[in-house]
Amino acid sequence: MGKALGTEVLAIGLMSGTSVDGIDAALVEIVDCQGQFKTKLIAGYTYPYAADLRSEILAVCAGEPRSLQQICELDDRIAESFSQAAIAIMHHGDRLPDLIASHGQTVFHRPPAMGDHQNGKTELGYSVQLGRGAVIAELTGIQTISDFRTADIEAGGHGAPLVPMVDALLLTDPHKYRACQNIGGISNVTYLPPSSIANIEADTELGFNAGGVFGFDNAVGNVLIDMATQKLFGEPFDRDGAIARQGKPDLVLIDRWLQQEFFVTAPPKSTGRELFSPAYLDNCLAECQNLSNYDIMATLTEFTVRAIAKSYRDFLPTFPDEVLVGGGGGRNGYLLERLQDLLAPAMVMRTDALGLDGDSKEAIAFAVLGYLRLKERNGNLPSVTGAKRSVLLGKIA
Repeated sequence: MGKALGTEVLAIGLMSGTSVDGIDAALVEIVDCQGQFKTKLIAGYTYPYAADLRSEILAVCAGEPRSLQQICELDDRIAESFSQAAIAIMHHGDRLPDLIASHGQTVFHRPPAMGDHQNGKTELGYSVQLGRGAVIAELTGIQTISDFRTADIEAGGHGAPLVPMVDALLLTDPHKYRACQNIGGISNVTYLPPSSIANIEADTELGFNAGGVFGFDNAVGNVLIDMATQKLFGEPFDRDGAIARQGKPDLVLIDRWLQQEFFVTAPPKSTGRELFSPAYLDNCLAECQNLSNYDIMATLTEFTVRAIAKSYRDFLPTFPDEVLVGGGGGRNGYLLERLQDLLAPAMVMRTDALGLDGDSKEAIAFAVLGYLRLKERNGNLPSVTGAKRSVLLGKIA
């Protein structure tokens, strides 16, 4: 199992999200004082995939057929890229890290089915993250935790989102209702009631009360915006929302889109590129024929914002006092302005305002989840994922 861990641990967190824009790596010091966690980010970088590797990942995510041999080779190549990211970032520390925690690259995600078994089909979900931890451990010489979703899925959960556990550990406030809103390729939210009144099902081992905490995937995030920017403007993404800001959103169209099944289904729920795919974007664009390209970008951005706002009003028990934004969407100034307008009187801010780097937040979160696994502490929140029980997350190599 590797060396014993002290109360101050140096960890590397690695992940690549739905946008497939690169490997987010965080070198982080974790201080655990009787279950009360503090993190210090030493270095955080995004290491881009090689262009041909990114194209192959996107092709697999889009459902293009590949042989099993090709999938295995892709698995190893992604692991090698994650290893290179880990080796690069560990040089920013003054000692070797105690652990590497890698989420890997999701290439397929199927939520669990609802209802009774039919025709012998399983209700369990299925999720595939490539970049196996054994290769990372072999190439780096550091114990590596990976495959974080499987145990939750085997317990009947979605295996996602997993970051809410770390949100609860790091960002719960004694008096304020908070929503931690990650806007990556897909958007997800963690609802954090004040610790003083979240008094159901206390988890004394972890030192915080998990009973009132829950979360779910709540909107398409940047994935449609990014794909549309590439298709319509030849740019990789809409920097700061400058393109969308020049257009006018079609609110009638957005209201119709928000009636689709995913947006009206109550949590727990998860989604990915399987739903918000290039084909989904093409269907959206087909309904935007009378709009300029700038209006299309404004409409897709407003779609993300209004889906987030709708999810708060439909599914959160109490409207938050503060909304803490992380992920790439937090760098889109226009999107944040629209969020602030629609979520008032809540105060919208990046997690950076509370000392948690928004760009590295998910990588930091997996570093903490890896630490929990090595300490044999459960890492999922059944109230978030829909699992039947709390379980250890991740496999150790």
